[in-house]
Amino acid sequence: MPDYPTLSITLLGAGQEVGRSCCVLQYRGKTVVCDAGVHPAYEGLASLPFIDDLDWSTVDAILVTHFHLDHAASLTYVMEKTNFRDGKGKVYMTHPTKAVYKFLMQDFVRMSGTSSDALFSATDLAMSLSSIIAVAAHQQITISPGLSFIPYHAGHVLGACMFMIDIAGLKILYTGDYSREEDRHLVPAEVPPVHPDVLIVESTFGVQGHEGREEKEHRFTSLVHNIVRRGGHVLMPVFALGRAQELLLILEEYWKKHPDLHSVPVYYASNLARKCMAIYQSNIHMMNENIKARFQRRDNPFVFKHISNIQQVRGWEKKIAEGPPCVILASPAMLQVGPSRELLEAWAPDARNGLIITGFSVEGTLARDIINEPDEIISAKGGHSIPRRLSVEYISFSAHVDGPQNYEFIEQVKAQHIVLVHGEQSTMARLRAGIQQRYKDRDEEVKVHTPRNLDELKLTFRGERVAKAIGTLAANPPKSNSIISGLLVAKDFSYTLLDPKDLKDFAGLSTCIITQRQKIALNVGFELVRWHLEGMYGKVEDGLDPDGNPTLRILGAVDVKHTSEQELTLEWESSASNDMIADACLALILGIDRSPASVKLTTHKHAHPYADVEEEPMIVRIQRLAMFLEAHFGDVELHSPEEPESKGAADEEVPEDDAQNAPTLIVHLDDYDAIINLQTLTVESQNEQLRKRVEAVLDMAVTTVSSLAEMYTSAPSVIDNLGKDTIDSPTVEKTAASIVSVDEQIRSRR
Repeated sequence: MPDYPTLSITLLGAGQEVGRSCCVLQYRGKTVVCDAGVHPAYEGLASLPFIDDLDWSTVDAILVTHFHLDHAASLTYVMEKTNFRDGKGKVYMTHPTKAVYKFLMQDFVRMSGTSSDALFSATDLAMSLSSIIAVAAHQQITISPGLSFIPYHAGHVLGACMFMIDIAGLKILYTGDYSREEDRHLVPAEVPPVHPDVLIVESTFGVQGHEGREEKEHRFTSLVHNIVRRGGHVLMPVFALGRAQELLLILEEYWKKHPDLHSVPVYYASNLARKCMAIYQSNIHMMNENIKARFQRRDNPFVFKHISNIQQVRGWEKKIAEGPPCVILASPAMLQVGPSRELLEAWAPDARNGLIITGFSVEGTLARDIINEPDEIISAKGGHSIPRRLSVEYISFSAHVDGPQNYEFIEQVKAQHIVLVHGEQSTMARLRAGIQQRYKDRDEEVKVHTPRNLDELKLTFRGERVAKAIGTLAANPPKSNSIISGLLVAKDFSYTLLDPKDLKDFAGLSTCIITQRQKIALNVGFELVRWHLEGMYGKVEDGLDPDGNPTLRILGAVDVKHTSEQELTLEWESSASNDMIADACLALILGIDRSPASVKLTTHKHAHPYADVEEEPMIVRIQRLAMFLEAHFGDVELHSPEEPESKGAADEEVPEDDAQNAPTLIVHLDDYDAIINLQTLTVESQNEQLRKRVEAVLDMAVTTVSSLAEMYTSAPSVIDNLGKDTIDSPTVEKTAASIVSVDEQIRSRR
């Protein structure tokens, strides 16, 4: 079995779960890691991906899709606490992602600094930041020979991207989290112009569909308005960056349209969001046309009139709870700790208040549990029970694709293998079944994989290589079934085909020709040498060299010259194949005087002619081809082209391509026919399997009926030799009769 290259995909996180995304790709000695996050439901070392299962010194690159903690928060630990620094690996993310990542991780260090199981320090973070390389969307980055990637917009959050990774010609698209819906400030995810071999795609929502944006926004604002009217406080736990900015834009517009709400304050309780707002304003070029147009009108959408940041001084939660109705967006989104958890515990006992979950909640977090409206919640600090009387609503503003959008994207990408990640087991299983059913209905074969954490997925790809023709070869586009020959130049797993004349211009290389000569003492006559050479190679070319010496050319490669009465000179242009032929000729010539087939030397001269040295008629070759086909497929018919009745000026023009009017052999098998063009020896059939079988038998037949000289000097011309002569109607009829006769002989033998 051929040793085809194998792509290894190992998930150190996000395998049949949501959280701690970390995907390891290994192919042809290259290792790429996509994302390095933490699990929001766990703390300390338990929140990390399974990093001990990888030798990080072997990693060539870490690609981070966006700044969310479940995709980026373990990056500093990997860079500073493992042997990653012992290797030559590099870390890449987009410019906005790196800018936000800095503030986000500083906040992460501050929040975890009070814990005994903090993953890393502020010093570790500062050291890792200096090693991160920022890139732009659509910028092709070559990491090392044979390894490159291109980032494409992924929607989701500012700076989020998906990576088209090229490892030794194998293309892998890793989406990370992505959104195909244009919202108030971000562009939707792009469909890359190149189809990858493997698609690694998120499956967060499985087959579930999202509510329409307008209906969703109307339901959201109405719910907020109703809670405020009843004298309650509205709490929205959100990620500090991403959906928070989208919700702020919606609330700002709604408050502007409703003067009765101007007295109701809207706060975002996040110093991190306040710091990063400047980053949003400096990356307008990565947002949608609506935001760009507003900036051109000097209308900054991120300068809010009705929304402000709240100072988190001691006792601020109690002060807000005792105050008039208000709306607060607070992080973290999963309600583990921090401002959102503190506000929830303070407001939970009051039935006038309301909690609105606006995004996807990870299993095992309070944000997921509270959607089921439990009667009480447990305090994060004291561990005591707190009655829950506030209302709980779920309106998804999650910037993840839903099921229909994911189906559409997968079909547009057209990957051979689909690997589902970042989804819970049951959700992922439903999506997998849905994808398989859609392709089955269209009778298309696509493989869908759902690996678990640490399960190594091995995908084998045939070792096919694509070479790009350039220079002189590219000037004349080849026709169907034609053969292109040139020099194949390999560099960094890419291949280029060019004419030897273009080698210096395109590759900066020069060529030279080495001519080899070998002198041999001749103890026999030159005609006897000719006789032995013809016996071995079937046919030799006869002529004189520039010095007038009788010369025999063997297989178009080696010249055997009679340079003196008792001396032969072999001359050839050195190459692997020509050297082999020269060695064979030398061995044959040196053994002539000892060969039993040689005529003994006498006092009289002898001629050594072969009885039949003429080229075989084409009719004989066609008959032999027919015999081969008859033996494998049964009856074979010979069809000749119809000749025009007259050749007057009024007749239609004859097509320039004579192959269209060439005679054909027709093979019948079951309900299908295979038509063999005797001019080009190409096979046509509606049945692909029959066509391949006939081509295989035809190839054996051509090899058998052709001489060694024809097979070597120009393999393509062996086909041409069968049809290089004009085939007239009498010849076709005679050949057809011969084929019938051959058919009868075969049947009689059976």
